[in-house]
Amino acid sequence: MARRGSLRRRFVLLLTLAMVAGGTFTAMAFVQRSEVLITEHCTAAGAGSSDLATDQAANAGLITAVAVRRGLPARAASIALATAMQESKLRNIGHGDQAGPDSRGLFQQRPSQGWGTLEQVMDPYHATNAFYDALAKVPGYETLDITVAAQRVQRSAYPDAYAPHEVMARAFASSLTGQTPAGLDCSLRDPDAAGDTAAVQERLAAAFGGLPASTEGRTLLLDAEGTQAWAVAQWAVANAKALSITEVQAEGRSWSRQARNGWQSAEVPAGQVRVTVAEAPKPKP
Repeated sequence: MARRGSLRRRFVLLLTLAMVAGGTFTAMAFVQRSEVLITEHCTAAGAGSSDLATDQAANAGLITAVAVRRGLPARAASIALATAMQESKLRNIGHGDQAGPDSRGLFQQRPSQGWGTLEQVMDPYHATNAFYDALAKVPGYETLDITVAAQRVQRSAYPDAYAPHEVMARAFASSLTGQTPAGLDCSLRDPDAAGDTAAVQERLAAAFGGLPASTEGRTLLLDAEGTQAWAVAQWAVANAKALSITEVQAEGRSWSRQARNGWQSAEVPAGQVRVTVAEAPKPKP
């Protein structure tokens, strides 16, 4: 009887261990599966609400940052975003269409029509500045309907095609220029590569120009306040996927990639934007 009781206890112990191991495996599998099920996207709210894919949001961030750097009004960014969405779906594409077989880039600019060389129109910074140069020559563009202003720059065969993108353009321009604080949120999976603060700083400088900056471990510290702080902070969120950014803090608020709960209150030093990048991911078991 003693031996039978001992065997029973050993069986129960082994069964318990198996259940614990199985539960751990199931939990790990669930976490991994839930990561895969996350639909990555960015949402801008404020002047309406709209979603973009993460690569589109990053390009929207670039286009808007150039407007901020040039001191242009948010309206200019709205016009540019509606134009780029219609022309390229906010992607830097290397081909044109039947109406413009040599069209290229975010704005589908044509080298044959004086927008620059093929290499230049494929450079998002050149293309965006060229668009704003042309827009600045449109009298009173700030008060024109977005679709009218866009058409006067692009001279498209479909002049009303820009109108369906106005809600998206206003929402993302308002957030990315800093006019709508905490207006941009991106839902992302965990990073699959380590981030680099130097790479973030380089991309920021290309978009906004030089900002006073320093580093503290994996965090880039940027001196900015008010609308500029929110423009920089929300640019960082829009670029979080490509640059492996995990947290952004500004003006008493914090965005966490892992928490996926938007902007929350946080203790953040005044006049400073903090951008934290991912450490190298641990090897999967």
